[in-house]
Amino acid sequence: MQIEYAKVSALGDRTDNQDRAAVVVAEKAALMLVFDGMGGHSDGAQAAETGLSVVQDIFMNASMPIFDPQGFLYMALSRAHDEVVALGHDVAVDFRPRATCAVCLVQEGGSYWAHIGDSRIYQVRNGIVLERSRDHSHVEVLIQEGAITEEEAQDHPMRNFVECCIGGDAPVPDMSITGKRPLSPGDVLLACSDGLWSGLSDDDMAQIGAPGDNNLAQNLKDLSLQALSVNAPYSDNTTGTALRWHGSD
Repeated sequence: MQIEYAKVSALGDRTDNQDRAAVVVAEKAALMLVFDGMGGHSDGAQAAETGLSVVQDIFMNASMPIFDPQGFLYMALSRAHDEVVALGHDVAVDFRPRATCAVCLVQEGGSYWAHIGDSRIYQVRNGIVLERSRDHSHVEVLIQEGAITEEEAQDHPMRNFVECCIGGDAPVPDMSITGKRPLSPGDVLLACSDGLWSGLSDDDMAQIGAPGDNNLAQNLKDLSLQALSVNAPYSDNTTGTALRWHGSD
């Protein structure tokens, strides 16, 4: 695989960073991971750290390329959920560690997406958002029903209410897992926490993959700084991983 990748994670206007992110690259596959510890619950950072560690370890011990990408993503996130649930077995249910997450597997000229909650994945081509994941959130339901617009969702009073997450209750949460999304040379994939996309439009997010000879790491840093500025003085932890696909041998 011919790829370049980058990661950013900023504290924002918070006292601690509960986001965790990584890009794990093997010879025949790469995995982008973002876990966002839920600040309203105890040990959100521990939930994010545990979730990321579990999925990363499963990936690193798998045969590449992954034979069943969708099955792999479901199994890995289910196991991550179980481990995070175990962290809170002695804690009242409302205060157990929880996290949202976005995981993107890249192999064989395509990407497979999985997410739980409002951490997102974007595919950008020629400076335009080609696809993006749809949040598991109350406002996303309202958008899909036509009750509010994307713009109205930006400052909706329930914009931070997610419908599902890893951790908390024992049953495996709802998760969205895609089939193979083909990649073209120059495509950029972005996985990020809501601290990065909140307050920014799809056009803003698409700047991560602006056409031309540009630096992916700098583009990601610039996007993070823009999000921090737009959301100040109440910005959240702002985290993202980006990968540009150049092709394969």
